[in-house]
Amino acid sequence: MVTQQFVAPPARAALFLVLTVNEGSEEVVRDVLADLSSITRSVSFRIPDDELNCVLGIGAEFWDRMFALPRPKGLHPFVPLEGPRHSAPGTPGDLLLHVRAHHMDVCFELSRQVMNRLRGHAVVIDETHGFKYFDERDLLGFVDGTENPEGAAAPAAVLIDDEDPDYAGGSYVIVQKYTHDLGAWGALPIEEQERVIGRSKLEDVEMPDAVKPVNSHVHLNTIIDADGVQRQILRDNMPFGELGTEEFGTYFIGYAADPGVIEQMLRNMFLGSPPGNTDRILDFSTARTGTLFFTPTVDFLDDVPGPGPAAAPAEVAPVDADAPTTDLGIGGLRTAAAH
Repeated sequence: MVTQQFVAPPARAALFLVLTVNEGSEEVVRDVLADLSSITRSVSFRIPDDELNCVLGIGAEFWDRMFALPRPKGLHPFVPLEGPRHSAPGTPGDLLLHVRAHHMDVCFELSRQVMNRLRGHAVVIDETHGFKYFDERDLLGFVDGTENPEGAAAPAAVLIDDEDPDYAGGSYVIVQKYTHDLGAWGALPIEEQERVIGRSKLEDVEMPDAVKPVNSHVHLNTIIDADGVQRQILRDNMPFGELGTEEFGTYFIGYAADPGVIEQMLRNMFLGSPPGNTDRILDFSTARTGTLFFTPTVDFLDDVPGPGPAAAPAEVAPVDADAPTTDLGIGGLRTAAAH
């Protein structure tokens, strides 16, 4: 079993493409998926030192169009969240291409080769070009991804195992495009910015629990399971920006063996934990997109299963903004206790 390269060192450049596929173009896509490894090798061979890597994800509704196989257990449409002050929209997406390397030219070339094959068959819903910003910082000036798992903990957090053996070695990924109000953010004193995030800005040191605000980004994104163990995800976020349009932001991309871990983080942020105690970073960052994908193994893509009657789509319960946010459906998690 060969997994896609979810776990990789931080890249200097990344290109994110979210696509919808035209009705009747499923077989064209099937051929492209089967050739994706070959296309990646062809581009990478020309500049091997760039460590080109492409991860492909498949959305829930498109899975039903493509395969007779039942959906992976955690695959469903992204559940939009409507909180008391902030919202996380769900947006369309049949395919995700997460392309990363040391330089943008190889990311662009691989993406171009794939899109040449999909011309007339797929529509680009969102295209974001990300770049490394100094020492892994976002445009808010804070280091991003400090708490990513390392060593053996990384694949344990990312790869599906015995909980869904038919799809072992795969993963789930949620993407959201956030835009920042850098003017309002820059008007905050650094000490107040640190309280919003829950870390020091220069040294990137997490605040002690005794002083960390309960509405800080770090506090609300700390997920503890019933056994008191912190559940982790793998973030590969990248900054993006356009000076002419003054659109600046962070492309959030999180991989996890259980998408419920990320979904709980988002409920904490947008609905609040306890309800109403929402993430203060959302006063400066607005979610523009939201999509959930399953990322299968390389073996699955190289030998793509054939078509057949679609499996019945899984039902997703609506989210009530007034409901408690401490229960997590898939993994039975709870949020960290307030300090």
